[in-house]
Amino acid sequence: MNIVVNIITGLVAVLHGYFLILEMFLWEKPAGRKSFRTTAEFAAQSKTLAANQGLYNGFLAAGLIWGIFAGDAVKIFFLSCVIIAGLFGAYTVSKRIFYIQALPAIIGLVLLLVV
Repeated sequence: MNIVVNIITGLVAVLHGYFLILEMFLWEKPAGRKSFRTTAEFAAQSKTLAANQGLYNGFLAAGLIWGIFAGDAVKIFFLSCVIIAGLFGAYTVSKRIFYIQALPAIIGLVLLLVV
């Protein structure tokens, strides 16, 4: 089961790496605006904020990858960080964030703790 947990943790890391790319490099491009459902005007006004958020998502991705090699305690910490970020985003921005960000991390954390 450890392999399954590591695969899920890796997928969550890849997802956050993708968020980094969208928020830091594609925020004003059609792909970034479509993903986050923003207008060109809003994207232009918020590009610095989005890049900052993208950097944080990169740190989450790095921590999750580190957890795959370092062990369960690191995975628990970073999966928990992702869950909290996803819950906060779902509450403050869009319920959709729960399914995209929090749910995969919840599945990984539950499997890690149960098995």
